[in-house]
Amino acid sequence: MPRMPRLLPASWRESDLWFSFRSHPSAVFAACLLALIALTALFAPLIAPQNPYDLAALELWNAELPPLWAEGGQWPYLLGTDTQGRDILSAILYGSRVSLVIGLASVVAALAVGLTLGLVAGYFGGWVDNVIMRAGDVLLSMPFILIAILISAMATAALPAGLKGLLALPILVIAIAVPSWVQYARTVRASAMVERRREYVQAARLIRVKPWRIMLHHILPNTLTPVMVAATLNFGLAILSEATLSFLGVGMPPDQPSLGTLIRVGNQYLFSGLWWIVVFPSVQLCLIVLCVNMIGDWLRDALNPKLR
Repeated sequence: MPRMPRLLPASWRESDLWFSFRSHPSAVFAACLLALIALTALFAPLIAPQNPYDLAALELWNAELPPLWAEGGQWPYLLGTDTQGRDILSAILYGSRVSLVIGLASVVAALAVGLTLGLVAGYFGGWVDNVIMRAGDVLLSMPFILIAILISAMATAALPAGLKGLLALPILVIAIAVPSWVQYARTVRASAMVERRREYVQAARLIRVKPWRIMLHHILPNTLTPVMVAATLNFGLAILSEATLSFLGVGMPPDQPSLGTLIRVGNQYLFSGLWWIVVFPSVQLCLIVLCVNMIGDWLRDALNPKLR
């Protein structure tokens, strides 16, 4: 009988990280569940019974239907409908895609800025280090959510009405990424200050290797371990921040709902008996953040030699 082809390269299958992952049941469960959520969100147009963005697809005569297993539920509205006849399951699938994209994009943007500024501050030191770190201290002295609200509100107010909906997602990414880069910069700076005193960095300086090559090829690879853990955990925080901003009304608009927007809209009908409008998006948000945090906890333990 022919053997099944292996999806992972041999170097990865034989690594300690892969062995640690296979030996960690909660990490495997969280990764599988998060992959399922991401795939269903990615293929939402093929899976969802309805396009919640298409107003022509909404059926007002099917509004406020309860979940399928409750009295009055109808197929194909598995999780019921809202007050406009929008299918809750379809809205959750599309909303999860928006939330995951915003969370991932904001983490990547903050990581790029934080890595760059942290490497520069740690390698050069002196006044360069003071300027970058004092700017970070100013951001840390203000509440995270307040900075995000201020950036989002100012950008939205400065844009023409026709561009507010189109640029809502990149504005939200910037609003979350701006106060988030400081943590990466401080982590990389601390590692870079240690690595720049190593013999191999001193040898590279003696043969006049350019500073940017030293930072990218010698220092950066040795600073990525704590950054990977921080980025994983901050991915969940970024999704929660997006949900908070959307819940407060300065995030995604109602015609492009994220999970936070769905929770904000559903919260208005919580005490009128339409509990499913807010409960199911909240459960989806909790599952995503829980899976990300479980993977982050495993990664922190796996990459920390003191915990092995």
